[in-house]
Amino acid sequence: MQRLKGLVVEDQSTTREWLVGALDQAFDIEIVAVDDLRGARESLQWRTPDVALVDIGLPDGSGVDLVRELTREHPAATPIVTTIFDDDAHLFDAIAAGAQGYLLKDQDTSAFVQALRRIERGEPPLSPSIARRMLEHFRAAPPLSSEDLEPLTPRETEVLALLGRGLRVGEAARVLGISEHTVAGYVKTVYRKLNIASRAEAALEAARRGLV
Repeated sequence: MQRLKGLVVEDQSTTREWLVGALDQAFDIEIVAVDDLRGARESLQWRTPDVALVDIGLPDGSGVDLVRELTREHPAATPIVTTIFDDDAHLFDAIAAGAQGYLLKDQDTSAFVQALRRIERGEPPLSPSIARRMLEHFRAAPPLSSEDLEPLTPRETEVLALLGRGLRVGEAARVLGISEHTVAGYVKTVYRKLNIASRAEAALEAARRGLV
């Protein structure tokens, strides 16, 4: 089986080495490690990573911008934010940009590796405090009535369930026996109807609806 490809974007050398080691423990993976956005973008010109660990505070900009670019231009990648910021503003900005996980760098290596391995089970890797914060956010949000959201069709519900299991567009297409283009259209419609903007939010909504 072909080895996975990984990208680590972190400006602190000691932390970068730690992230590379954790990613190597989690998967059979070939890793490119860079210290800024420029290096990451140069790497993306010749390889698309399967997993990208992206710091937010980089010397030449915000890692959230890179997450947004990965989501838009490299949909096969799984961008995971790795950061020291645990506030709502950074968290939800990253999720809205398309981050499929949010891990704090103050965890021990074993916990960090176990969180990364959740990707293989189709689960978003989240630090425990971040998962609690997200649950609190959604519990505090007023529930949307059926008048606020358009109902999903049975096929759109199927697509949401597959997104909730972590399947990508191509994988969902194979499961459903339809084209990737058709599935991509359903995904756009699901996002619009549910007022969401990322696969992480889709996974949360699928879980809320009991689809996964």
